[in-house]
Amino acid sequence: MIRPATPADILDVARLIRELAEYERLLDRVVLREDDLRDHLFGPRPFAEVLLAEDAGAVAGFALFFHNYSTFAGKPGLYLEDLFVRPGCRGKGYGKALLVALAKLAVERGCGRVEWSVLNWNEPAIRFYEAVGARPMTEWTGYRLTGDALAKLGS
Repeated sequence: MIRPATPADILDVARLIRELAEYERLLDRVVLREDDLRDHLFGPRPFAEVLLAEDAGAVAGFALFFHNYSTFAGKPGLYLEDLFVRPGCRGKGYGKALLVALAKLAVERGCGRVEWSVLNWNEPAIRFYEAVGARPMTEWTGYRLTGDALAKLGS
């Protein structure tokens, strides 16, 4: 079953984020605080949304996403920040069910696309995404501004 997360799910969502970070070998970079996550997902100005996959009442995985906008298409889009299914629940269709639910939301909301990034070494994820019809955007290079560089530019 796929359902939207609620404020009562914050601990599960935070746990899934940490499990994803551990899988991606990035756990040391997680500084997430549950109170901030609650505010960012369910506060007065939500920045993102979460869909949860459940397996016999237990959380099996999640998709965290938010809206972006294509000026060329003149339409909103959805950016999938994280998609993760717990190892013991893989191979049961939860990842695909989360992507299907996200695609349905995108269509219902008049979005022109769903986008995401995947680590270059994550071959299982790459095969999974290509199997559902996604294609890599090889002509683009992602950039990120964080930390001191962000603070300096923004001051």
